[in-house]
Amino acid sequence: MIHTHHGIQVVAGTARETDDPVVIEDRFELLLNGRPVTEMVASRDQLKELGAGYLVSEGILCSVDKVEVEGDRILVWSDTGCDLRRAKREVGSSGGLSFISTPRRNVSAIRLTPDDVIAVTRGIETELWKKTGGVHCSVLFSGGRLLAKSSDVGRHNTVDKLVGYAVLNGIDLSRCVIGCTGRQPAGMVRKSAHAGIPVIISRAATTDKGIAAAEAAGITLIGFSRGDRFTIYTHPERITGIRTA
Repeated sequence: MIHTHHGIQVVAGTARETDDPVVIEDRFELLLNGRPVTEMVASRDQLKELGAGYLVSEGILCSVDKVEVEGDRILVWSDTGCDLRRAKREVGSSGGLSFISTPRRNVSAIRLTPDDVIAVTRGIETELWKKTGGVHCSVLFSGGRLLAKSSDVGRHNTVDKLVGYAVLNGIDLSRCVIGCTGRQPAGMVRKSAHAGIPVIISRAATTDKGIAAAEAAGITLIGFSRGDRFTIYTHPERITGIRTA
Protein backbone atom coordinates (compact mmCIF):
# COMPACT_ATOMS: atom_id res chain seq x y z
CA MET A 1 0.00 0.00 0.00
CA ILE A 2 3.04 2.30 0.30
CA HIS A 3 5.63 3.36 -2.28
CA THR A 4 8.74 5.37 -1.37
CA HIS A 5 9.17 8.36 -3.68
CA HIS A 6 12.12 10.69 -3.96
CA GLY A 7 11.53 14.42 -3.63
CA ILE A 8 13.02 17.74 -2.59
CA GLN A 9 11.84 19.15 0.71
CA VAL A 10 12.11 22.90 1.23
CA VAL A 11 12.16 24.33 4.76
CA ALA A 12 12.57 28.08 5.31
CA GLY A 13 14.01 28.41 1.80
CA THR A 14 16.55 25.60 2.22
CA ALA A 15 16.23 22.47 0.08
CA ARG A 16 17.22 18.92 0.95
CA GLU A 17 16.59 15.57 -0.67
CA THR A 18 14.01 13.27 0.94
CA ASP A 19 12.40 9.88 0.41
CA ASP A 20 8.75 10.01 1.44
CA PRO A 21 6.23 7.17 1.87
CA VAL A 22 3.42 7.67 -0.67
CA VAL A 23 0.10 5.82 -0.76
CA ILE A 24 -0.47 3.54 -3.77
CA GLU A 25 -3.68 4.19 -5.72
CA ASP A 26 -5.22 1.19 -7.53
CA ARG A 27 -8.32 0.54 -9.65
CA PHE A 28 -10.69 -2.41 -9.24
CA GLU A 29 -13.74 -3.74 -11.05
CA LEU A 30 -16.72 -4.71 -8.89
CA LEU A 31 -19.08 -7.44 -10.11
CA LEU A 32 -22.34 -8.66 -8.56
CA ASN A 33 -23.43 -12.18 -9.52
CA GLY A 34 -21.11 -11.97 -12.52
CA ARG A 35 -22.45 -8.62 -13.77
CA PRO A 36 -20.26 -5.49 -13.77
CA VAL A 37 -21.39 -2.83 -11.29
CA THR A 38 -18.66 -0.19 -11.30
CA GLU A 39 -14.93 0.49 -11.24
CA MET A 40 -13.44 1.69 -7.99
CA VAL A 41 -10.30 3.68 -7.23
CA ALA A 42 -9.09 2.35 -3.88
CA SER A 43 -6.20 1.20 -1.72
CA ARG A 44 -5.30 -2.47 -2.06
CA ASP A 45 -6.44 -3.85 1.29
CA GLN A 46 -9.72 -5.08 2.81
CA LEU A 47 -10.99 -5.64 -0.74
CA LYS A 48 -13.60 -8.25 0.21
CA GLU A 49 -14.95 -5.84 2.78
CA LEU A 50 -14.88 -3.02 0.22
CA GLY A 51 -16.96 -4.94 -2.32
CA ALA A 52 -19.52 -6.23 0.16
CA GLY A 53 -19.77 -2.91 1.96
CA TYR A 54 -20.21 -0.83 -1.19
CA LEU A 55 -23.18 -2.90 -2.33
CA VAL A 56 -24.86 -2.74 1.10
CA SER A 57 -24.11 0.93 1.78
CA GLU A 58 -25.42 1.93 -1.65
CA GLY A 59 -28.73 0.20 -0.91
CA ILE A 60 -28.24 -2.50 -3.56
CA LEU A 61 -27.97 -5.49 -1.20
CA CYS A 62 -29.29 -6.42 2.23
CA SER A 63 -26.93 -9.36 2.67
CA VAL A 64 -23.94 -10.97 0.99
CA ASP A 65 -23.45 -14.69 0.35
CA LYS A 66 -19.83 -14.76 -0.83
CA VAL A 67 -16.98 -12.47 -1.87
CA GLU A 68 -13.82 -13.34 -3.78
CA VAL A 69 -10.94 -11.25 -5.11
CA GLU A 70 -9.32 -12.24 -8.39
CA GLY A 71 -6.51 -9.88 -9.29
CA ASP A 72 -8.14 -6.50 -9.84
CA ARG A 73 -11.70 -7.86 -9.75
CA ILE A 74 -13.93 -8.03 -6.66
CA LEU A 75 -16.62 -10.68 -7.13
CA VAL A 76 -19.72 -10.57 -4.92
CA TRP A 77 -22.60 -13.05 -4.88
CA SER A 78 -26.00 -12.53 -3.28
CA ASP A 79 -29.58 -13.66 -3.74
CA THR A 80 -30.92 -10.33 -2.42
CA GLY A 81 -29.68 -8.01 -5.16
CA CYS A 82 -31.78 -5.48 -7.03
CA ASP A 83 -32.07 -5.12 -10.80
CA LEU A 84 -29.03 -2.95 -11.53
CA ARG A 85 -30.38 -2.06 -14.95
CA ARG A 86 -33.24 -0.14 -13.31
CA ALA A 87 -31.24 1.42 -10.47
CA LYS A 88 -30.87 5.22 -10.64
CA ARG A 89 -27.27 6.40 -10.62
CA GLU A 90 -25.38 9.62 -10.03
CA VAL A 91 -21.79 10.80 -9.81
CA GLY A 92 -21.01 11.22 -6.12
CA SER A 93 -19.08 14.03 -4.46
CA SER A 94 -15.87 11.97 -4.76
CA GLY A 95 -16.36 11.49 -8.50
CA GLY A 96 -17.34 7.82 -8.12
CA LEU A 97 -20.60 6.10 -8.99
CA SER A 98 -23.44 6.27 -6.47
CA PHE A 99 -26.93 4.78 -6.56
CA ILE A 100 -29.95 6.93 -5.71
CA SER A 101 -32.40 5.39 -3.25
CA THR A 102 -34.11 6.33 0.00
CA PRO A 103 -32.70 4.60 3.10
CA ARG A 104 -34.89 3.22 5.86
CA ARG A 105 -35.33 5.54 8.86
CA ASN A 106 -33.03 4.59 11.74
CA VAL A 107 -34.76 4.02 15.08
CA SER A 108 -31.81 2.71 17.11
CA ALA A 109 -32.01 3.42 20.85
CA ILE A 110 -28.23 3.75 21.18
CA ARG A 111 -27.00 6.49 23.56
CA LEU A 112 -23.55 8.11 23.87
CA THR A 113 -21.88 10.46 26.31
CA PRO A 114 -19.52 13.29 25.31
CA ASP A 115 -16.64 11.09 26.52
CA ASP A 116 -17.79 8.38 24.08
CA VAL A 117 -17.70 10.87 21.21
CA ILE A 118 -14.19 11.97 22.18
CA ALA A 119 -13.00 8.34 22.45
CA VAL A 120 -14.27 7.53 18.96
CA THR A 121 -12.56 10.62 17.56
CA ARG A 122 -9.25 9.73 19.20
CA GLY A 123 -9.38 6.27 17.62
CA ILE A 124 -9.81 7.43 14.04
CA GLU A 125 -6.17 7.74 13.00
CA THR A 126 -4.49 4.65 11.52
CA GLU A 127 -0.81 3.79 11.19
CA LEU A 128 -1.00 4.33 7.42
CA TRP A 129 -2.31 7.86 7.95
CA LYS A 130 0.46 8.59 10.44
CA LYS A 131 3.10 7.40 7.94
CA THR A 132 1.77 9.09 4.81
CA GLY A 133 -0.93 11.65 5.60
CA GLY A 134 -2.38 10.54 2.25
CA VAL A 135 -5.41 8.50 3.23
CA HIS A 136 -8.78 8.88 4.90
CA CYS A 137 -9.54 6.78 7.95
CA SER A 138 -12.71 5.43 9.54
CA VAL A 139 -13.40 3.41 12.69
CA LEU A 140 -16.30 1.25 13.86
CA PHE A 141 -17.19 1.25 17.56
CA SER A 142 -19.84 -0.66 19.53
CA GLY A 143 -20.41 -0.57 23.27
CA GLY A 144 -17.35 1.63 23.70
CA ARG A 145 -15.13 -0.95 21.99
CA LEU A 146 -13.18 -0.53 18.76
CA LEU A 147 -14.28 -3.23 16.30
CA ALA A 148 -12.40 -2.29 13.14
CA LYS A 149 -10.37 0.39 11.36
CA SER A 150 -9.99 1.17 7.68
CA SER A 151 -7.74 3.37 5.54
CA ASP A 152 -8.12 4.30 1.88
CA VAL A 153 -7.36 6.97 -0.69
CA GLY A 154 -11.14 7.62 -0.81
CA ARG A 155 -13.23 8.58 2.21
CA HIS A 156 -16.24 6.71 0.78
CA ASN A 157 -14.20 3.52 0.59
CA THR A 158 -13.32 3.63 4.29
CA VAL A 159 -17.01 3.50 5.18
CA ASP A 160 -17.65 0.72 2.67
CA LYS A 161 -14.82 -1.34 4.14
CA LEU A 162 -16.21 -1.07 7.67
CA VAL A 163 -19.77 -1.86 6.56
CA GLY A 164 -18.41 -4.86 4.66
CA TYR A 165 -16.44 -6.00 7.72
CA ALA A 166 -19.62 -5.89 9.79
CA VAL A 167 -21.73 -7.66 7.15
CA LEU A 168 -19.17 -10.44 6.66
CA ASN A 169 -18.76 -10.93 10.43
CA GLY A 170 -22.40 -10.80 11.51
CA ILE A 171 -22.11 -7.53 13.46
CA ASP A 172 -25.31 -5.62 14.29
CA LEU A 173 -24.70 -2.18 12.77
CA SER A 174 -27.71 -0.68 14.57
CA ARG A 175 -25.59 -0.81 17.73
CA CYS A 176 -22.53 0.76 16.12
CA VAL A 177 -20.98 4.21 15.74
CA ILE A 178 -18.80 5.20 12.81
CA GLY A 179 -16.01 7.75 13.07
CA CYS A 180 -14.45 9.29 9.97
CA THR A 181 -11.81 11.80 8.93
CA GLY A 182 -13.77 12.85 5.85
CA ARG A 183 -16.51 15.43 5.43
CA GLN A 184 -20.11 14.25 5.31
CA PRO A 185 -22.08 15.27 2.22
CA ALA A 186 -25.37 13.51 1.47
CA GLY A 187 -23.72 10.58 -0.31
CA MET A 188 -21.59 9.73 2.70
CA VAL A 189 -24.52 10.01 5.10
CA ARG A 190 -26.67 7.78 2.89
CA LYS A 191 -24.02 5.05 3.07
CA SER A 192 -24.32 4.87 6.85
CA ALA A 193 -28.10 5.13 6.59
CA HIS A 194 -28.41 2.20 4.19
CA ALA A 195 -26.16 0.15 6.46
CA GLY A 196 -28.29 0.97 9.52
CA ILE A 197 -25.58 2.88 11.43
CA PRO A 198 -27.29 5.39 13.78
CA VAL A 199 -24.39 7.73 14.66
CA ILE A 200 -21.74 9.40 12.47
CA ILE A 201 -18.83 11.25 14.07
CA SER A 202 -16.57 13.20 11.71
CA ARG A 203 -13.49 15.28 12.36
CA ALA A 204 -14.46 17.32 9.29
CA ALA A 205 -17.43 19.35 8.10
CA THR A 206 -20.77 18.35 6.64
CA THR A 207 -22.96 20.03 3.99
CA ASP A 208 -26.55 21.26 4.00
CA LYS A 209 -27.68 18.17 2.11
CA GLY A 210 -25.65 15.96 4.42
CA ILE A 211 -27.55 17.40 7.37
CA ALA A 212 -30.89 17.01 5.57
CA ALA A 213 -30.07 13.38 4.73
CA ALA A 214 -29.14 12.62 8.35
CA GLU A 215 -32.29 14.29 9.69
CA ALA A 216 -34.52 12.35 7.31
CA ALA A 217 -32.77 9.04 8.00
CA GLY A 218 -32.87 9.38 11.80
CA ILE A 219 -29.08 9.57 12.10
CA THR A 220 -27.20 11.54 14.74
CA LEU A 221 -24.65 13.51 12.72
CA ILE A 222 -21.67 15.03 14.55
CA GLY A 223 -19.05 17.17 12.83
CA PHE A 224 -15.88 19.06 13.72
CA SER A 225 -15.09 16.55 16.46
CA ARG A 226 -11.62 17.62 17.59
CA GLY A 227 -10.16 17.48 21.07
CA ASP A 228 -12.99 18.01 23.55
CA ARG A 229 -15.36 19.86 21.22
CA PHE A 230 -17.85 18.71 18.59
CA THR A 231 -21.02 19.95 16.89
CA ILE A 232 -24.25 17.92 16.85
CA TYR A 233 -26.32 18.70 13.75
CA THR A 234 -29.17 16.18 13.95
CA HIS A 235 -30.95 13.98 16.49
CA PRO A 236 -29.09 15.24 19.60
CA GLU A 237 -31.27 13.06 21.86
CA ARG A 238 -28.74 10.23 21.45
CA ILE A 239 -26.02 12.27 23.20
CA THR A 240 -26.61 12.32 26.96
CA GLY A 241 -24.98 14.17 29.85
CA ILE A 242 -24.48 17.50 28.07
CA ARG A 243 -24.50 20.60 30.28
CA THR A 244 -26.13 23.83 29.07
CA ALA A 245 -23.91 26.91 29.18
